[in-house]
Amino acid sequence: MFNPSQEDVRRFFCTVHAKSRNAQPMDAIETLAGQWIAEHPEYHADLQDQEAAIKRVYPADKGQTNPFLHLSMHLSISEQCSIDQPRGIRQAVELLTHKRQSLHLAHHEAMDCLGTMLWESQRAGRPPDGQAYIDCVQRHATRD
Repeated sequence: MFNPSQEDVRRFFCTVHAKSRNAQPMDAIETLAGQWIAEHPEYHADLQDQEAAIKRVYPADKGQTNPFLHLSMHLSISEQCSIDQPRGIRQAVELLTHKRQSLHLAHHEAMDCLGTMLWESQRAGRPPDGQAYIDCVQRHATRD
């Protein structure tokens, strides 16, 4: 299983951003990452300087969003949907996308569910509850 370090993840996104800016060829995962980076111009400055990005800290208690975590969650949800794992996530995200009329907004709501699932898993010391995650996304898709 692929287990990149924080530095690996940051280098990946910075490299993708540079390739995108320079119209360089990218493989499939880089292309997908580049699409999510394009959706977040507010992160472009963070992706410009790879060495600074590796050292930067994003304290959540100060209201700073970590762009690398955010973009990683977009990629995770995209991959989950592509292979429908956990089973049912594809349909739940598609339903939410239809409801919000935006894949991007649907991903942001799914991220809340994914983050909650991971936090509860870590807090309780048990495996992530994929069904609770899907149920959460479905609730977002069916509420007004």
